[in-house]
Amino acid sequence: MEISLTPTTSWAAYAVAWLATMVIALFCRRFHQKKLNLPPGPKPWPIVGNLNLIGSLSHRSLHQLSLTYGPLMHLRFGSFPVVVGSSMMMAKVFLKTMDVTFADRPKTAAGKYTSYNCSGIMWSPYGAYWRQARKMCLMELFSAKRLESYEHIRVEEMNSLLLGLFQSLGKPVLLKDYLTTMSLNVISRMVLGKRYLDESDQNSIITPEEFVKMMDELLLLNGVFNIGDSIPWLNFLDLQGYIKRMKILSKKFDWFLEHVLDEHNVARMRNDEQNRVSKDMVDVLLDLAEHQTSEVKLERHGVKAFTQDLLVGGTESSAMTVEWAISELLKKPELFKKATQELDRVIGQNRWVTEKDIPNLPYVEAIVKETMRMHPVVPMLVPRCAREDCNVAGYDIQKGTRVLINVWSIGRDPELWKDPQEFYPERFIGKEIDVKGQDYELLPFGSGRRMCPGYSLGLKVVQSTLANLLHGYNWKLPSDMNPEELDMEEIFGISTPRKFPLVTIVEPRLPHHLYSQRFDIYA
Repeated sequence: MEISLTPTTSWAAYAVAWLATMVIALFCRRFHQKKLNLPPGPKPWPIVGNLNLIGSLSHRSLHQLSLTYGPLMHLRFGSFPVVVGSSMMMAKVFLKTMDVTFADRPKTAAGKYTSYNCSGIMWSPYGAYWRQARKMCLMELFSAKRLESYEHIRVEEMNSLLLGLFQSLGKPVLLKDYLTTMSLNVISRMVLGKRYLDESDQNSIITPEEFVKMMDELLLLNGVFNIGDSIPWLNFLDLQGYIKRMKILSKKFDWFLEHVLDEHNVARMRNDEQNRVSKDMVDVLLDLAEHQTSEVKLERHGVKAFTQDLLVGGTESSAMTVEWAISELLKKPELFKKATQELDRVIGQNRWVTEKDIPNLPYVEAIVKETMRMHPVVPMLVPRCAREDCNVAGYDIQKGTRVLINVWSIGRDPELWKDPQEFYPERFIGKEIDVKGQDYELLPFGSGRRMCPGYSLGLKVVQSTLANLLHGYNWKLPSDMNPEELDMEEIFGISTPRKFPLVTIVEPRLPHHLYSQRFDIYA
């Protein structure tokens, strides 16, 4: 008897055969695979793995899991194994002892769609391109000499911030707006050569509000758990809509960055002497791309990716940290008093704080460190990836395993910090703990090869901004709000800003002539 297969039954037969083959192959692979000694962790579900255990604030979810499974924890996010380090010792292993082994980045939709196919410093894979990029950052973009040459920009924008607050005396102010404007102006002048986003510039191609929204979106999309990153065969469905948003955002940024590069190239072709002497960071990047002698060439898309990283990373981090610091101090007026007493003693009442004064202000420095402990800019460091099979603390880690360092959890480790939930700057007084990646209990900028290359700039801006805000103004909550009522919730992206931006009222605490429009911060 002859059996005839219709197209439908033929397709079904092939599907069954394919599925049976996959099951047999998977069984054989597991049968022959060496049994691994994996770190402890919750049992994964089929397909989703442990993604069902991750809430909207993933650093908090992973912290709670670490209380059960320990400082080195094994999870599965969909198809991929993940290990999470939640202690100082585990951070030191991943970021120092075995730094090279875990120096790679996993492939993500964020890197592909929002960073010119992983061409920026954050998402680029470990290799010759990344090493050249890191060298450019350390030797050119963020060298001590170059940062010093930009100090006048930071001073001028600090003046504008302090004056803007003075003009809003007695009125409720949204502090984030003032801080973001200052940070954005500082970084745009350093990177782009001018205030591209100045509201007073009639020729500006984009408003500050639009650009801030773009930055907030970029930070959010680089920190979310995109299902397609963990379950690749679902990626095309874009179940959460994140990839669509990434594509829209990348087009907006690319349009802006194309304009920036075109404008800089026109100025370079004119060989404008003033432009050539006073170079911004885009000029430096274009020069490096044009005259590069290394085997890895910096292309136009790479220049755009670097420029985007510089703009976004240099704006959000400092504004967010200062806003959290003021928020914490408003809940503890006695800490405000200690800081202002130090400022009056060291600086006096007749001038503003300069960057050179900071080493003489240990209590202000301690406030910054305590803020970074409780509210790290990046609560979970950007994911790393194992480049080879290895062993960590007696456990097997396979090549391709994704590695998360929960800095937020380390900052709340009771073995490291007494009363870790308490905002207590005094814990840093007299202790040699810095934020430069050498002390693994405090890692706001990361550590090792993948440490944030612009940390020195960010630290300067945060310290001097906070010092001048505390020195120049008294702060209080509006409508006689009780400090205990101040909401301290956060939202998650790659950073964790306040869920509800801080609204406050400022009053001057220095002689009024220091707030005049032409005041000099060095006077």
